Amino acid sequence: MEIKVNFLDNLRLEAKFDDFTVITDQPIRYKGDGSAPSPFDYFLASSAMCAAYFVKVYCVSRNIPTDNIRLSQNNIVDPEDRYNQIFKIQVELPEDISDKDRQGILRAIDRCTVKKVVQTGPDFQIEVVENLDEDAQALLMGAQEGSSLTYIEGKDLPLEKTIANMTQILADLGMKIEIASWRNIVPHVWSLHIRDAASPMCFTNGKGATKEAALASALGEFIERLNCNFFYNDQYFGEEIAASEFVHYPNEKWFKPGPGDALPKEILDEHCLAIFDPDGELRGSHLIDTNSGRTDRGICSLPFTRHSDGETVYFPSNLIENLYLSNGMSAGNTLPEAEVQCLSEIFERGVKRFILENEIALPDVPDEVMARYPHLVEGVKALEAQGYPVLVKDASLGGQFPVACVTLMNPRTGGVFASFGAHPSMHVALERSLTELMQGRSFEGLNDFQPPTFNSMAVTEPNNFVEHFIDSSGLVSWRFFSAKSDYAFSDWDFSGSNEDEAAQLFHILAENGLEAYTAVYTELGAPVCRILVPGYSEVYPVEDLVWDNTNVALQYRSDILNLHRLNDAQLKDLVERLEESQLDNYTDIITLIGIEFDENTVWGQLTLLELKLLIYLALGQLEDALDLVEMFLQYNDNTVERVLFYRAVQAVLEIELDEELQLDDFIVNLQRMFGVDTMAAVVGSVHGTERFHGLTPTNLQLEGLDKHLRLIDSYKKLHAARALATS
Repeated sequence: MEIKVNFLDNLRLEAKFDDFTVITDQPIRYKGDGSAPSPFDYFLASSAMCAAYFVKVYCVSRNIPTDNIRLSQNNIVDPEDRYNQIFKIQVELPEDISDKDRQGILRAIDRCTVKKVVQTGPDFQIEVVENLDEDAQALLMGAQEGSSLTYIEGKDLPLEKTIANMTQILADLGMKIEIASWRNIVPHVWSLHIRDAASPMCFTNGKGATKEAALASALGEFIERLNCNFFYNDQYFGEEIAASEFVHYPNEKWFKPGPGDALPKEILDEHCLAIFDPDGELRGSHLIDTNSGRTDRGICSLPFTRHSDGETVYFPSNLIENLYLSNGMSAGNTLPEAEVQCLSEIFERGVKRFILENEIALPDVPDEVMARYPHLVEGVKALEAQGYPVLVKDASLGGQFPVACVTLMNPRTGGVFASFGAHPSMHVALERSLTELMQGRSFEGLNDFQPPTFNSMAVTEPNNFVEHFIDSSGLVSWRFFSAKSDYAFSDWDFSGSNEDEAAQLFHILAENGLEAYTAVYTELGAPVCRILVPGYSEVYPVEDLVWDNTNVALQYRSDILNLHRLNDAQLKDLVERLEESQLDNYTDIITLIGIEFDENTVWGQLTLLELKLLIYLALGQLEDALDLVEMFLQYNDNTVERVLFYRAVQAVLEIELDEELQLDDFIVNLQRMFGVDTMAAVVGSVHGTERFHGLTPTNLQLEGLDKHLRLIDSYKKLHAARALATS
């Protein structure tokens, strides 16, 4: 994590990281003003709070109330060496907690991250740089120099060279990549989380049988998502980029809709149109680019090569963003390596969807086949030793596809997790299934999965696949666990050189009547490909292009960002359009308009319901406001402060709408209940003297929206590199 420190008045300091700001000071006796804790006080508090966090996680996972659990920490200082200290953590537990859970809570405290870092002893490296913002040395651990080289199946270069190359690419872009966490709780199963220190919204996860393989995986995923603009999906790029010569890529083209808002003839082809517009409902306006909002320029379209004949077909950026998410993108040391990875993931998700939605029972991988891969067997046995039954399945559907599956059962909760992996080599496919299973997860994290069901409708519901794609938390049918499999085991092997494997995977698509469209990006220094397989690799249903398109943001983005500048007529028009839109009241504004607000602000928690409520208050439409206040208090999950604000609003609205009641008769006790400041804001909101309480003014220039501006700064680095590469 990158923490930037600013020097304030006297001895006060300000530390900024992620979306947070921490102020420190020194006691008056040390010439400070005593206005905030000292840095060392924060350090002491961090270990106590970290210990309490692990207690909370343990208790929540076992439905143990924490109301009567108390924890404290005292530091005992050696009088002869003040740097030699004992941190004494004590926990008070209720009598009704079992001995087993008492020991479990103590073990949880022992896992405190702060404690472990202190005990291990961090290495402090202090240096001077010319410019903090321009110093882009990657903040990675593990890419060590040395003569030994590690080759793994599927990679055209050794891991050490892969890591070095990808690290240099990101450094050249001016991005500081930091490792936020490592996981290795099962033998031969490593995972990590990396992110851009300046823009933590840009992050990826990596997995592998070794820490080097996991790091290469994470870096490759980061580079693929940069090249394919995935980090910036649905986000507003800002006025500067929207007005640039190109918005996404230098080779993009813009096509105007035809008469009657018809689709331009220059986009897609007959094969794609039959899939994306089967009923003739898709219009040109549905495909306007969400990121720029440039309706005047037409439809931003990106060139892809049709695999069957090498012809160029233009796909609207809006269509790709709405339907595919990250499915079908990969970086590699060579283009064939990237193509194999990309196609493998497409098959992994396509076959997974077919199996889950058709409730297919898969055959076990025989013990004699698993014996070829002893490190995988060791990982499976380690999970079973922790009390998690593991099923290793052949998901090739009779040898048709290079897909495997590892499924974990959790007897503690009754939940299950079906992890799929794909690669022309069965060994790699099984390894990916196992590492995906544990990627970024602790054993406690395995408690979050849902139990199986015999409800076929719930399993086949389209959003269930979306949940499986995002974090594998979707439902699995009990029929999947039948010992009577629907296919016989196949000891398949599609492996060869990466060139041969890519050709074989493309051939499997063609055999199944599927067409692939490929875009290749090399301008950043590594070959990256994005492959679309219409009718197969979509994550969201094609109907979303008409009925749930992200460019609905264009109808509201400008008005919402300029909310404080709208007059009553404009506010009334906005709220009427929102009411008529049939948008879900609990849609958050971040998602609706593609702006990354700080989640710790009112903007960051704002839903469509609360926005309409605040507009009704500003317009003096008190009855409409009261209806929405009641809905907010009944269903909304917000901060305690915000909930109390609206409880007070509800009370004042009830009084104002009752002709027999006078606010003056209640104001004193309302102030005693909610506080003088809160009541001043409430009364001002109801009487119209204060508008949009809690929402700081902003505009289309994104004034004050530091989190989103950091995201745009990240994209500008990428945009500039693309412009330079083609100049």
